[in-house]
Amino acid sequence: MTYVVTTPVFSGPIELLLNLVSSHEVDILEIELAPVVDAFVREVLNAQGDLPLEQLSEFLLVAAILLEMKSRRLLPGPDHVDGDEDLVGWEERDLLLARLLELRAYAAAADLFVGLLDQAGKSLPRVTGLDEGFVVQPPDLLAGVTPEQLARGYERATEEQPTAIVDLSHVTVDAVSVAETVAVLARDLPSRGSVSFRSLVEGIATRIEIIVHFLAVLELCKLGRVSLGQGVTFGDLQIAWIGDAPGDEAIESGDLEVDDYDG
Repeated sequence: MTYVVTTPVFSGPIELLLNLVSSHEVDILEIELAPVVDAFVREVLNAQGDLPLEQLSEFLLVAAILLEMKSRRLLPGPDHVDGDEDLVGWEERDLLLARLLELRAYAAAADLFVGLLDQAGKSLPRVTGLDEGFVVQPPDLLAGVTPEQLARGYERATEEQPTAIVDLSHVTVDAVSVAETVAVLARDLPSRGSVSFRSLVEGIATRIEIIVHFLAVLELCKLGRVSLGQGVTFGDLQIAWIGDAPGDEAIESGDLEVDDYDG
């Protein structure tokens, strides 16, 4: 809320007074600032600290600007004063408010420390120890333990523990070689003509063997021994032998260098 001033030539908010003086509608020399300040001081004293900080800072800022404007008019110098120079103090308003709020925060922190010190002053430190006869005896952790027991415990704790061995003799691992499967298909496919991959792996139960057969078919296709075709999307893969080529002896003997897959 803006502070209201009352003078013989003006009565109203102090901000309005500043605007009228700046627009030369009211002569600053006709305004007596001392009664205005005295009235504000009396109001601050009567408020006993309840006056809002915003109103207090607002009055101090505007009163300082009015005082500076009147001082310029009273002191020797140019008769005309630029209105923009009169309002230069308004640029410091935000800085002044920020500093006042910061000071209020420091004051609140100081009050908090005063309260803590006051509470601490009500406590008294203990200056005496435990009463005689009231002695806490810790339990004896080695009561009833003989040196022989300690030695046996040390030996058990430091002796080398046997390494656990898992017996895998009952586990059967089938090794499937891509090279061997290529050799088998090279001997079998020429006599079967065109055949689907589904019929080629018919009767094979393990997934690893099916994967190895597919890799072997891809290897034969890369070597140019078979052609692959698929009539429709996701249809059966058709495999057709397209003739012998040099190096068949290596294929049939299983000596062809391919990436083996051992399952």
